[in-house]
Amino acid sequence: MEWSLKKVLVVGLGKSGMAAAQVLARLGAKVFACDKALKDEVEIKPLKELGVTVFLGCYPQVEEIHPDLVVTSPGVPLGEPPLKAAREAGIPIWGELELAYRLLPAEAKIVAITGTNGKTTTTALAGQILKDAGYPTVVAGNIGIPLIGEVEKARPGQYFVCEVSSFQLETVDTFHPHVAAILNITPDHLDRHGSFSEYVKTKARLLSLQGPDDFAVLNFDDPPTRSLEKQVKGHLMYFSRQKTLSFGCFIQEGFICLNLGKGVQPLCRVEELALRGLHNLENSLAAAAIGGILGVPPYTLGHTLKTFPGVPHRLEPVAYLEGVLYVNDSKGTNPEATIKALEAYSEPLILIAGGKNKGSDFTPLAQKMLGRVKHLILLGEAAPVIKQAAKEAGLTSIFMVRDLKEAVERAKELARPGDIVLLSPACASWDMFRNYEERGNLFKSLVRSLAEGRR
Repeated sequence: MEWSLKKVLVVGLGKSGMAAAQVLARLGAKVFACDKALKDEVEIKPLKELGVTVFLGCYPQVEEIHPDLVVTSPGVPLGEPPLKAAREAGIPIWGELELAYRLLPAEAKIVAITGTNGKTTTTALAGQILKDAGYPTVVAGNIGIPLIGEVEKARPGQYFVCEVSSFQLETVDTFHPHVAAILNITPDHLDRHGSFSEYVKTKARLLSLQGPDDFAVLNFDDPPTRSLEKQVKGHLMYFSRQKTLSFGCFIQEGFICLNLGKGVQPLCRVEELALRGLHNLENSLAAAAIGGILGVPPYTLGHTLKTFPGVPHRLEPVAYLEGVLYVNDSKGTNPEATIKALEAYSEPLILIAGGKNKGSDFTPLAQKMLGRVKHLILLGEAAPVIKQAAKEAGLTSIFMVRDLKEAVERAKELARPGDIVLLSPACASWDMFRNYEERGNLFKSLVRSLAEGRR
């Protein structure tokens, strides 16, 4: 495409929108960028320096700009006025992921990982496996590094390991990963997708453009994910904690094993994994399957599985104070993720939860709290809903607080040696924070302040 002849409207100026607008401007396109929220002048300075026309606190009229293309950020719902107007006018709408894919070298090898939970950890682990094997690898996508921000540095032969969200999959058109992994599918983002069936369909779009030479990695133990096997157009590989597989990654006699159709290859013992929790065992199986497909030797796979420390905001130990462990699981943004966090520990828990409800049912989480959570501390929009579910499940020690600072202070008062204070909100962060990283970083800062106060 000859970008110097094109007018492009970028909708949404989060990380991906900012990166997309800058790349397009450097390609020579006439770029208009907008966000209905106000931004600090410092944030948008790089855009203005590139000649981008910026609209803040409002959306421009699409018919006045007459763009050839609209590029939308994943956080912008498809019903927003500029996207609706573009559809009605027949103007193409690409997501940032689709734009990035079209700009990457044709020889780039793409691994795309999605799922309700575990995407970030599995993406980071799969990327580390390839790096440890000496593959030229870039880890990007929904993990916090927009893929579009990497295209100008891309070289033929590189591997791009991408975390992909359902929001990003709404706007893919030609995006074609050589390896596509779907980890699990549980109800999430129903406020945006409308129903669980629509959410599943959106996740399945990851498989829609693959061909016969491509690979799909699916969770055999998760029925909604396994049901997508009929949509696989290439080679299907499963991973499973529960079943021995003739082609896939699985557990056998206490070992993580890989079978690529030529016999069982043990990689490492389950207890040797650096990552804690059954959900991280599943993430490790998925990442090992991806590495095996791409030719990583068993020794390297086992080494990385035993040494990979995890990612920030995912069961991240923060401090050990007065016999109490403080853990940051801010990426636990739905009830299923928080259930997995609870299952990772046998110690008594003081759980800090709450935030913006995405249309979730908190009843299963509340039931899982019994016998595990000593005290429940709630904040944010969803606090009353979670409190009601917890009370109905039989939990009695529940505290409502105004903000995260008060939550940490209350947790410190309640905690006793041997306890774990766990931030795992089961909700999005958008009612009080820009993102889960900001929430998790504040939690870590508050906990470290407790430690400094003891000196």
